Amino acid sequence: MSTKPQVLLREVLPFFLGLAALLLTTLLVDALLHLIDAVWIGRYLGIPGVLLILASFGHSLRKRGILKSGDPVRLLHLHEGLAWTGSLLVLVHAGIHFNAVLAWLAVVAMLINIVSGLTGKYLLRRAQTRLKAARTELKAEGVSDPEVSARLHNDSLAVDVMRAWRKVHLPIALVFAILALAHVSAIFVLWGWK
Repeated sequence: MSTKPQVLLREVLPFFLGLAALLLTTLLVDALLHLIDAVWIGRYLGIPGVLLILASFGHSLRKRGILKSGDPVRLLHLHEGLAWTGSLLVLVHAGIHFNAVLAWLAVVAMLINIVSGLTGKYLLRRAQTRLKAARTELKAEGVSDPEVSARLHNDSLAVDVMRAWRKVHLPIALVFAILALAHVSAIFVLWGWK
């Protein structure tokens, strides 16, 4: 492993690529629905999307001891997959209303939630591991502590900023879940189901 700073290239870039993949997939699915004249399907994707996102909370419940069973690593992977798929469905659902302000506000709220979740997955967890490994390697090469700190200064700052994620992701996810459930409930109550 090279001792050159790598957090931005190896951790931040994959984060943005993961986010770009979700957005690109959303646009492709939405374009496909328009192409085959099936835009109406998008109207119904919000409900299963929200249900998948809610199902992804099993990881958080296990992590906090509310659920007593389940492999935490498996639940984390399930959380990531369910949340990604649910987010995709909700974004496609919102994307069918390109001319509506409320839909764009919902998309922005959803993207904030997605970004906060991806921060933990791609940035913080991997960046901490990489920073620790780089520090260990530099010390093993005999580099002095002040020089190690100088070489890894930018990476260290980036990791410190990302640590704030732990304090914001759960509240953001809970607020989004409550708003999404309120939206779905309003649809069930007010929409003329025929």
